[in-house]
Amino acid sequence: MLVYFNGNFVLKEEVKISPDDRGFLFADGAYEVIRAYAGRLFQADAHFRRMQRSLRELRIEGPDAETLRTIAETLMQANDLENGDVAIYMQVTRGAAPRAHAFPRPGTPPTVYASISSFQTPPEKLERGVSAILVPDIRWVRCDIKAVALLPNVLANQQARENGAEEAVFVRDGALTEGSHSNFCAVFGGELVTYPRAHYILAGVTREVVLDLCRELGIPCSEFPIFASQVKDADEMMIVGTTVEVMPVVQLDGWPVGDGKPGPITRRLQQAFRALVHQR
Repeated sequence: MLVYFNGNFVLKEEVKISPDDRGFLFADGAYEVIRAYAGRLFQADAHFRRMQRSLRELRIEGPDAETLRTIAETLMQANDLENGDVAIYMQVTRGAAPRAHAFPRPGTPPTVYASISSFQTPPEKLERGVSAILVPDIRWVRCDIKAVALLPNVLANQQARENGAEEAVFVRDGALTEGSHSNFCAVFGGELVTYPRAHYILAGVTREVVLDLCRELGIPCSEFPIFASQVKDADEMMIVGTTVEVMPVVQLDGWPVGDGKPGPITRRLQQAFRALVHQR
């Protein structure tokens, strides 16, 4: 498999990252995951804008959006995946420098890495739904930056897996914010509700697509906190994201959501999302 590393396309096993790299030492970097369906990048401009924003917030000088697009497209072609369904991972760190908390000297080049793999969201999970658990949100308050420092997310997701669940949904100040690797939505009385854009969540690309689809389909939607005290009143729940697409949540903390099956609004959004993905 060919990957991109600091200006070159090379075999993955040939990549050598310095032990002084700040991504390795400090998790000092940002990343993106982009899907392509049948060789067509999905919502690429939104992903590249978010990557640029994350890098600005971290004060890292990284590749521009056009360079990132070229890297993604070349990876598909170089690996004979230009007609397939893939996930592309892109990461930029502050580069390699002697270990010190302060930024390295100006002009230190960033470390830029990107890889590609065949990927499909498990259709059986999209069809029957998944379970989730609630966990305390112990993350920092800049969750709007897609940083590589994901240890709280890793611990939360592992807790979910150990409890037989697909996702862990964070709770901060009594409100459900987002999942360990997805955004969270619930439906109350026909209205889709999701946590508002703020430093406490990542502004998910798929989240924005879902809100746009709600408006197009005439589904009422709002960005408002969902409190743990009211979540059992939800008729439907779903997690949304690049890798999970629009995935029904049919069980939360061991109790069924609604009638324990994917609901009608979730199904409408799934259908609209798939139609958008395959739109030419």
